[in-house]
Amino acid sequence: MQTQAQVGEGERAYFNGGMRKIETNSSTLVSSSKYLNHPELRALIAQEMLRRNGADLPNTAYIPEVVQILQNLEDFPAIMRLFEEEKARLPEFREWLENRNLSNFKLTDVEDCAPGTLGARLHRWMVESGYELDLFYPEIEVVKDFTFYLRQSSLTHDIEHMISGFGPNHGGEIALVNANLHSRVRYFRPELACYFNRVQTYLKAKTIMKDGLHYPEASVLNLEAEYLGAEQGRNWKIPLMIVDWRKYVDWKIEDIREELGIFPVIPEGAWDDTNKLCDEGHADYAQPAMMAAAE
Repeated sequence: MQTQAQVGEGERAYFNGGMRKIETNSSTLVSSSKYLNHPELRALIAQEMLRRNGADLPNTAYIPEVVQILQNLEDFPAIMRLFEEEKARLPEFREWLENRNLSNFKLTDVEDCAPGTLGARLHRWMVESGYELDLFYPEIEVVKDFTFYLRQSSLTHDIEHMISGFGPNHGGEIALVNANLHSRVRYFRPELACYFNRVQTYLKAKTIMKDGLHYPEASVLNLEAEYLGAEQGRNWKIPLMIVDWRKYVDWKIEDIREELGIFPVIPEGAWDDTNKLCDEGHADYAQPAMMAAAE
C-alpha cells in the first residue's frame, strides 16, 4: 500500500537542485570516496546499519572485517607524519609512545592488589569473565610508535569501561565511544583525531541507525548515553588511550578518576540490563520490565 508520506517535486528540486551528472568511461562504480569505491565495505555498512540483531548475528558481528578494511584504506605515510608532529606538540603523547608500557596485565600481575584498586578490579574481571585484555592485534610485535599504538589501544578498552563507569553493556558502550570521540578531538589535531576515531565513528553510526529503525527503547537510551559520554569525555584531562595504566594499577579507582578528570560518573549498574533492549537473541529481549529501564 502506498504511503501518504510522499516526497514531492518541490522537495526534490530544493535538495537535489545542485546535482550534476559526471560521465566516466569506467565499467565499474567510481567515486571520489575511496570508501564508497570499496564494494565489501559498502555491503557491510549497508547491512550493519539496516539489519536487526538476532541470535544468528550479534550486534558485534563483522567489526573485525570493517576494521581491517578501514585500516587497508588509510594513508599511513601521512599518519606517521601526524604522529611525529603531535609528538613534538603534545608531551603526554610523546611520553606515552616513548615509554611503550603495554597494559597486557595477567592474573599474576594483579593478584595481590588491594581492594578498591584498578588492579583488584582487573583481577576480578579476568577471573569472572575468563578473558584477558587482548581484543585486537595480539600477534603484533611492538617495534615502533605505530605498532605500540595498535597493541596498547587494543588492551585498554575494558580498563576504560572500569575507570569511566560506563560498563560493557549497550548504554555503556555508546557512552564510552562518545567520550573517546570528544576527548580525542579536543586533544589531537583534527586529522589525527579522525584517524584514531575512525572505527568508533563507524560503531556510533551503525548503532544510531539500527536503534532508530528497529529498537525505540534502545534509541532513547542511545541519546542519553551519547550525552553523558560527551559530558564526561570533555572533562578528561587527556584521552584515556594515552594513559599509562601500569602507573595506576595500585591506585584506588576513585583517586584515578580525580587525577584524570573523569566525571560525572553514572551510578554503578545503571545500564547493566540494557543489552536486552536491542538483542533479539537474548532470552529476556523486550520484556516489559526492560522498557522501564530506558525511561
